[in-house]
Amino acid sequence: MESFPTPARALVSAMTDAAAGAPDRAVAFQGAPGANSHVAAREAFPDGLPLPCFDFADAIDAVKEGRADCAIIPIENSLHGRVADIHFLLPESGLVITGEHFLGIRYALMGSGPLSEVREAVSHPQALGQCRHWLKAHGMTPVSYPDTAGAAALVAQRGDPSAAALAPPGAAALYGLDILANDIADAEHNTTRFVVLARGGTRPAGEGPWMTTLIFEVRNVPAALYKALGGFATNGVNMTKLESYQRGGSFSASEFFADVEGKPGDAGLDRALDELGYHAKWLRVLGTYRRARERGSA
Repeated sequence: MESFPTPARALVSAMTDAAAGAPDRAVAFQGAPGANSHVAAREAFPDGLPLPCFDFADAIDAVKEGRADCAIIPIENSLHGRVADIHFLLPESGLVITGEHFLGIRYALMGSGPLSEVREAVSHPQALGQCRHWLKAHGMTPVSYPDTAGAAALVAQRGDPSAAALAPPGAAALYGLDILANDIADAEHNTTRFVVLARGGTRPAGEGPWMTTLIFEVRNVPAALYKALGGFATNGVNMTKLESYQRGGSFSASEFFADVEGKPGDAGLDRALDELGYHAKWLRVLGTYRRARERGSA
């Protein structure tokens, strides 16, 4: 808690105490109270007890240690791409993906003085990236901070009218700031996708549609990825996300993070996974969960 700015600590302490009293209802999120992840936790789990954590690793540890039933983590944004390195954090955690949630993103600029005096905008790098055109048009210098609501608490603590925070509008009331500009976004479609992480998943049952997330590494040979993914095409399985990344410093082999439609037990997906497993060095399914939003929809 000592990492949070002073104005946030009382709120963090109260929420932590509430979650400790009912860890089966606790939902860990990264950031100070009022952050977008806090908003997502309330939307996805209306009866839950949001548990603020300073960084993503802390949120994952809260679940691993039983202080929270699950965590809700942002992984990608429609404007600014990847948010959290979930493909690094999740495989090492032992947690599984049990759900997803989409949150429309709009920011407010909040501070302690008039808009005309603001020279710096403090926020999470994702928020600054999502609003970079607006900030440039208003002559404001972006200043990075680990989370949006924490930036609001920091601005409140500093009391400097030349600095304002980019944060969800609700953070202004929490930290006693004035909203200087509202509904800030560089595009109307600004949306963040979150995943829900838990210690154990349940076997998919009932109505879908379903999504499955997996990671794998291909062999460093010509056409390895083409061959590894061929089974998805021949079995009619839609792959909605494929992202490569390098682990370590060798640059010798790529690992991939993928989302596909369907669930293990579906004949087509089972055949596709068998073929992928044959051509990959290793394959791991990170979770199967109900699809929250049709891919390709507005």
